[in-house]
Amino acid sequence: MLRIAQFVLHHKKLVLGFWILVLLAGVPNLGKATKAFSQEFSVPGREGFTTNDALRKLYGIDFQSEPIVVVTTLPAGATVNAPGLKAAIARTEMIVAHASPKGLVAGYGSTGDRAFVSKDGRSTFILAYLHVQKDRGFGGGALEAKAIRSALATQTLDGASWHVTGLDALADAGSSNNGQGPGVFLEAFIGGVGALAVLAFVFASFIAFVPIVMAIFAIVATFMVMWLITTFAQVSFIVTFLVALIGLGVCIDYALLLVMRWREERANGLENVAAVERAMATAGSAVVFSGTTVSIGLLSLVVLPVPFLRSVGYAGMLIPVVSVAVAITLLPVILATVGPRLDWPRFRHEGHASRFWTRWGRFTVRHRYVTALAGLAVIVALAVAATQIQLGSPKADTLSASGDAHDGLVALEQAGLGSGTLTPFAVLVNDPLQVPAARSALSSVDGVSAVAAPAAWTAGGTRLLTVFPTQDGDSAWGRSLDSRLKRAAHGNAATVGGTPGQSADFVSAVYGNFPLMIALVSILTLVLLARAFRSILLPLKAVVLNLLSVAAAWGVLVLVWQKGYGSDLIWGIPATNAITEFIPLMVFAFLFGLSMDYEVFILSRVREEYDEHGSTDAAVITGIGRTGRLVTSAALILFLAFAALGSGPETVIKIFATGLGAGIILDATVVRALIVPALVSLFGRWNWWLPAPVARVLRVKPSAAAIERT
Repeated sequence: MLRIAQFVLHHKKLVLGFWILVLLAGVPNLGKATKAFSQEFSVPGREGFTTNDALRKLYGIDFQSEPIVVVTTLPAGATVNAPGLKAAIARTEMIVAHASPKGLVAGYGSTGDRAFVSKDGRSTFILAYLHVQKDRGFGGGALEAKAIRSALATQTLDGASWHVTGLDALADAGSSNNGQGPGVFLEAFIGGVGALAVLAFVFASFIAFVPIVMAIFAIVATFMVMWLITTFAQVSFIVTFLVALIGLGVCIDYALLLVMRWREERANGLENVAAVERAMATAGSAVVFSGTTVSIGLLSLVVLPVPFLRSVGYAGMLIPVVSVAVAITLLPVILATVGPRLDWPRFRHEGHASRFWTRWGRFTVRHRYVTALAGLAVIVALAVAATQIQLGSPKADTLSASGDAHDGLVALEQAGLGSGTLTPFAVLVNDPLQVPAARSALSSVDGVSAVAAPAAWTAGGTRLLTVFPTQDGDSAWGRSLDSRLKRAAHGNAATVGGTPGQSADFVSAVYGNFPLMIALVSILTLVLLARAFRSILLPLKAVVLNLLSVAAAWGVLVLVWQKGYGSDLIWGIPATNAITEFIPLMVFAFLFGLSMDYEVFILSRVREEYDEHGSTDAAVITGIGRTGRLVTSAALILFLAFAALGSGPETVIKIFATGLGAGIILDATVVRALIVPALVSLFGRWNWWLPAPVARVLRVKPSAAAIERT
């Protein structure tokens, strides 16, 4: 790192010119970059996705959004069998079709199919599959639901009003601001303001602005690189949020570490340029290792057989890479030139370790058994809660507590049609002659409420059937039903899709490979940290604690969202009873690397102090004293970024932000402030043991303790 620092400082104008050019070229093109990201979501080779792809090509159906359901319940004593009502329902279907151009619309009026009618004949519904629209995206059916609701505002059936419902309509009604949340760049701005407040407290000088400026350069540069990638590969739109907010937090973290070390070296008497070089040689190395661990965590997504997750892995890996590049090139130039002038007024000095965190370090060393057990008790308890996680979409009745969409759901449930009507399976019959047999076989499957087979739903020599489950199709129960439906369909020249079908295939494909993902990231991190810390035990401890930390974050998701101990109080959203399928693995990929940042920050300093003084306990106390404020501030900055991410109206994004935010806070407090220092003190000189053969493989010099033991 010293050579890099010297090279950068010797070519200040070149480095500064390069980054300014990137900024000037990037800012005007941020909008174009974000629009180039893909909203496609598929698992190649899986029946649910291949079926939906065929339905999209043949029928133009969009399975990124659930269908819209229009429902009504007639007054007591009336049924759909009354004269003229069937024709009235057919006219309503035409209005729905006109409000949802090119979609597939069917109901009792046009088909005479009792699958669209409750058993008592008083309630009936119209099903509307939405037509594919390039810019709709996931959950984008709320706009069509509003259009249909507006078109039906004056329409009644025998005096009964029509209600427009569906998962997208319910989610939109449940949003505190009708789905209009802050944009990703506004969310990044909100996170940046919070970060600036933390940095102002940490530095108490104008140098607090420097990490924010570094983050701006890193975010813009990352977007530009990803825009370039979209010319030859798909990049998921999810990356937009990750770059803007995680990039903000990560880059600020790295700049925070380097600036604090630079100030410390200047306070100890080094000349400015020498202080920059010293900071790069010490904290700069920690930044590189930290960035590498974050990259490994994200890159592990590439082992999953899902293109959009692989794109998140490849593209997300660039976030820490670019952040590190900014931190070790542009930041040293800024510090070496205008740094001293910006570091004013210096109300806070780095010449001495934090008194509070030094006292805390002594406390954890003195009471290492108690602090280790207390911290582990919290983490293990939350990890146990994570074993109850249920994967699937939030239950329909948790998405909205009032409004027309909610009234429609209540009407379905009271009529005995159930919430499963909102999550139907789509079955593609490839031989029209097999339609009667396929419908009969599917109707007899346990868990099926009804099967609709509109005669008009035919294209390319195929027929589309719709299977209505008795419960939510996008759930653990729905995945079991999906298996039974496939067995019934395969014997009748049919395949099963729909959003529940592709959800079941997603869970099977992703979580079947999840152990491989965990093993890959753990092994790579273990090797990297063994070289960084010149130890066997410290990396093992770090990996195990990181896995426990991620599991604890999952536990928070279960308690706060799945069980509702917090979601209703904080956001006014009741228990979801399930966690969206992709969230746990995304939380793992990001938290494993991000939380390892703090491990590297702390143990790099502990290792440095141990090498200088030879006392493990003294190294722990000094290391915590020097890095405690840093880690706490860095965690708070990331937490604020995730809080900004969760400020949008989408429940799924709120859940994702909760997992990341809770994981970061737990890791920085319970794990790094309690468990890590206590265990390092307990392990004593075993922390530094590195057998000579392993040292040769890693190409590092074994510690004195290793030489002594071998």
